Amino acid sequence: MGKGMKAGKKPRTRQGGNDMQKQLKQLQAMQAEMEETQAALADKEITATAGGGAVEVTVNGNKEITKLLIDKDVVDPDDIDMLQDLVMAAVNEAMRQMDEMVESEMSKVTGGLGGGLGIPGL
Repeated sequence: MGKGMKAGKKPRTRQGGNDMQKQLKQLQAMQAEMEETQAALADKEITATAGGGAVEVTVNGNKEITKLLIDKDVVDPDDIDMLQDLVMAAVNEAMRQMDEMVESEMSKVTGGLGGGLGIPGL
């Protein structure tokens, strides 16, 4: 047994720093892949409708409305509330679908890492 060693104890090795560097490189690679995925998602679009297609909304990956179509037959000056409800329903559905797409694509990159950990962007 070497000097200062007790029976049953393993000698200390300094590999912890090496593992940390490896993990840091993996995280940096994941971050780069996430940035690429976010850029690709910004160009994607989702279209949702409400009122049987009377209102159609298209949003992009940045959650910006890029197109809004309203059928002229649904425009009734005496029933603005219905039109407002249809627009809100279509916008909310498009945003919900985009959220699902973004979450699905990002989870492919992160492998579920960060879910429940409270790490922003994961």
